[in-house]
Amino acid sequence: MKHFCSILPKLPVLILLLVLTACGRKVQITEYAIIPEPEYVVLKGRSFTLSSSTRLCFSNLGRNTPTAKYITNSLRRMHVRPSFTGDPKSDCILFALNDTINPELGEEGYLMQVQPEGVFISANSEAGLLYAFQTFVQMLPADIISTSYTNITLPECTILDRPRFPFRGNHLDVCRHFFTVKQIKRHLDLMAAYKLNKFVWHLADDQGWRIEIEEYPALTLTGAWRVDRSDYPWGSAPPPRPGEEPTYGGFYTAEDIAEVVEYAAQRNIEVIPSIDIPGHCSAILASYPSLGCDGKPRTVANGPCWPHDATLCLGNDSTLPFLYTVVDRIASLFPAEVIHIGCSPCSTEPWETCPKCQALKRRLSLGSEAELQGWVIEQVAEHLERKGKRIMGWDDMLDCGTLPHDALVAATRGDSVTAIASLLSQGTVVSDTRFCSFDYYQADSAYQPVASPQFLPLQQVYRFDPIPATLTIRMPEHVLGGLCLLWTDNIKTYEQAEYMLLPRLCAFAECLWSSPGCKDWTHFRHKIEQHKTRLSESGYAYCPGSFKPIVTKTLQGDRLLVNVTSEVEGCYIYYTTDGSDPTPESQVFVSPLLLPQGTQLRTLTYYQGKPREGIYNYNL
Repeated sequence: MKHFCSILPKLPVLILLLVLTACGRKVQITEYAIIPEPEYVVLKGRSFTLSSSTRLCFSNLGRNTPTAKYITNSLRRMHVRPSFTGDPKSDCILFALNDTINPELGEEGYLMQVQPEGVFISANSEAGLLYAFQTFVQMLPADIISTSYTNITLPECTILDRPRFPFRGNHLDVCRHFFTVKQIKRHLDLMAAYKLNKFVWHLADDQGWRIEIEEYPALTLTGAWRVDRSDYPWGSAPPPRPGEEPTYGGFYTAEDIAEVVEYAAQRNIEVIPSIDIPGHCSAILASYPSLGCDGKPRTVANGPCWPHDATLCLGNDSTLPFLYTVVDRIASLFPAEVIHIGCSPCSTEPWETCPKCQALKRRLSLGSEAELQGWVIEQVAEHLERKGKRIMGWDDMLDCGTLPHDALVAATRGDSVTAIASLLSQGTVVSDTRFCSFDYYQADSAYQPVASPQFLPLQQVYRFDPIPATLTIRMPEHVLGGLCLLWTDNIKTYEQAEYMLLPRLCAFAECLWSSPGCKDWTHFRHKIEQHKTRLSESGYAYCPGSFKPIVTKTLQGDRLLVNVTSEVEGCYIYYTTDGSDPTPESQVFVSPLLLPQGTQLRTLTYYQGKPREGIYNYNL
């Protein structure tokens, strides 16, 4: 489909301006703020008013189907209660599955038309109807959750939309810190709101095993729990004392997992389970010490990162049967075709001194311990292939001498590795840490909760493109999309997880859904202010943004032309050039400054009437 956004002038679909009547129950919407940006949007001159007399209708979709129930129940929670009776041709919201496939929409696209007679939505699939509904919700007032309106007037428009990539994922680590089923559902609601469709649920690592495996009960009796060090900063906790009871952790039963999988499916989200083998296995070895090369008792790791030698013994005759049983059970719990088995770098030192592993290496004629890791990855991949599944792993698999032919690669290490993965694999999901690691700071660390030390502000996330410019013409077809990562080393609560995700998750979603011609930073920066209100109304925690001014300079003769901008729209940036502290009585930046080289520029940012962060110094 042609990228209409690249040829049409940018339309004013940013601001959600609410004009309330005296009673506060009627609202006139004049413009829309939709994230991710649709492929094609055009506003027209007329309008439609949604009221209690409006009918909710479905065509080719039963009222009791999961999709229809989801739409209906969601509207009720938003105080919108349209009737189910009447003619679906007027004063209605109609969700229709197409009788004939519309090739412009693909599998997940939709067509929405707001006309004076009603809102008419069509799609080739229920997934498309769900995504259309998420767009429709964003067309309603930002406070729709907390306020009951008698009338909502929407401007006439046509929206034709479909995603750029089929894999739009979020990876959430619940091993370092455990989140409840209720919190996972809340997370899935957030993903659905921004049209993400792959939830990679990291369920097993050094710091905890979170999946109930019937055949190996010790994995959750022992491996799901560690000693409580929640009062210590991550990485500084003392080791367990002799006899100290492990009480920190948790796990999901088969019933819990089924509940989450069903809840996700109703929102067109596929749940991909993630474990880590053959390294990062403290929780496994604490449960079954005999699976380690030395067979010694262990405890579940409590940080800071991982034990150096928590690696499964590949020469042990019990290891492969254990792994096969575990992945079989996981495969039975999760309908997804893909199982993420980690394949992170692991210590090979235990193998180097283990007679059993060395004997296996010689028997297989392998040249290195890295190839031994590649061998076990291939064994698990072939076993799962016989079950109709395929593996996914980090791009460290590329360093192991072999790559299973149908493996998906999650490429984290930049453009060159993404290019190699796209050439060698049948599918690459890009998780470039420069853009996708949401455990990194998103603003000045002096004013933020403790996080991983790197810096990833909202604007940097918005620059993400899964297809590097260096890819050859034929390789992009193997790039399936992207995966943002939230490792929870420093994240002890789900509220903090939300804070780290938002609003970066919104930017990431637009990078995966919207075509490059539809993306514009200034456009997005304006929209996100409206979404902060929407997120706040829904009770989500989010970072207000980075308030450190972005200073750029260009040499003009013997002087510098200096421009000062902010990531956050609506900021006032006060400045001085004489060394004094800036205050609200100082000059406010409104246009580029021509300054001598060597000038000290000092800034103070105000947002929503308050000073944010501190005074920043720039030596020009």
